[in-house]
Amino acid sequence: MNHSVALRSHQPAHGVSSQRFALTLVTTLFLMWGLSHGMLDVLNKHFQDTLNVSKAQSGLIQAVYFGAYFIVALPIGIFMERRGYKAGILVGLGLFALGALMFMPATALGTFSAFLLALFVLACGLGCLETAANLYAAVLGSAATAERRLNLAQSFNGLGVFIGPLIGGALFFAPPITMAGFSLDPVMLTYVVLAAIVLVLMMVFSAAALPEMGAEEGVSCADASGSIWSFPHFTGALIAQFCYMAAQVGVGAFFINYVLEHWPDMTSQKASYLLSIAMLTFMAGRFVSTWLMRFLAPRRMLMIYGLINVALSVLVIAGVERVSVCALVALFYFMSIMYPCIFAMGVKNLGVHTKKAGAYLVMTLVGGAIAPCLMGLVADFYTIEWAYAVPLMGFLVVSAYAWRQTSAY
Repeated sequence: MNHSVALRSHQPAHGVSSQRFALTLVTTLFLMWGLSHGMLDVLNKHFQDTLNVSKAQSGLIQAVYFGAYFIVALPIGIFMERRGYKAGILVGLGLFALGALMFMPATALGTFSAFLLALFVLACGLGCLETAANLYAAVLGSAATAERRLNLAQSFNGLGVFIGPLIGGALFFAPPITMAGFSLDPVMLTYVVLAAIVLVLMMVFSAAALPEMGAEEGVSCADASGSIWSFPHFTGALIAQFCYMAAQVGVGAFFINYVLEHWPDMTSQKASYLLSIAMLTFMAGRFVSTWLMRFLAPRRMLMIYGLINVALSVLVIAGVERVSVCALVALFYFMSIMYPCIFAMGVKNLGVHTKKAGAYLVMTLVGGAIAPCLMGLVADFYTIEWAYAVPLMGFLVVSAYAWRQTSAY
């Protein structure tokens, strides 16, 4: 471990009040990347309409977005081992703002590839933030309450994911906005405003004094000489998180397409608002489930929620008018705890391996890059209903991981 980090870990700044302040500040990051994620699925349909791309091609949005996580997660994990969590957060915010600002030249060019490049840079920033913030929230306190703490922080991510489609639905399908005699593209304007907010956050974090948690704090120390791959709860979490991200991103990526085909007289804008309602159930699921974790073990809840989503996925594949749309919305509630629970279980009690383990777990978000492309191909060449067999398989794997964790205790 970096010697300077070890020294900082014994400073008085590690009091309970200092940790609570740090957790509160870091929670704002969960809100911001949730906002970006929420707008992504609306962008998917927007580009289908405005740039005349197919469902399979529009899946490249998620492929580029979540592929960036795979590329950036391990380098930022190594960087944080040397420079700490705060440095990783600042790098992430800088890339986030840069990617959002790149929507200006992308709009001027008007090509799908230009927007994909902007989203890639933005997602590299989010990959840094997810690696830093998830790990930081997990270690800012007792290992016994890591799942609850991370679920609480992720609840505000759910708030951002709820607001995102509302913004996207209201602006992305709207005509150009006229300001001071200039005609502005609403998508570009949205991302420029987002960049400004991120830059303000960057200044706040730069000025804040955040406790740098050492390996011996927040988690029990694992043997430094042992391999990170010798911990089955970690290796299992890699597989489960990959499959979960494939399921989550896949469910949202073609939500609007599915609703348009299974709810009469539905428009793209109204479907975007329905997506926001689905995201609201996602947020509610995190808040309610965080409270329920006081009485029911997180690993047991994860297994129950996974099996419920398997059943709901079967109903979605059945393609029953209106009823299957309701099942699709319900999926979001029971997906709510999956990412934070798997993440917290995966990094628990890894000690000096914690930051690297967190980086590997963020790399599994590449599952979100693969599923939409696969689902888009199934939808284009078969039906949108059978495309949802991909999320179904993901929920089966998550349920199996939770069952293994339950049987291990």
